[in-house]
Amino acid sequence: MAYKITDACISCGACAGACPVEAISEGDTQFEINADTCISCGACAGGCPVEAIVED
Repeated sequence: MAYKITDACISCGACAGACPVEAISEGDTQFEINADTCISCGACAGGCPVEAIVED
């Protein structure tokens, strides 16, 4: 199950740096996770300082 970034995202980029498969990129208003690339490891959620990443 892939993860998603909620509206709580502050666009700090910590999640992108934590993702081992580079599934996270900066979107227009916040960072976004490519569900097709995401391996559901949870590294991004652990690296988010505002807990904006949840399982989809």
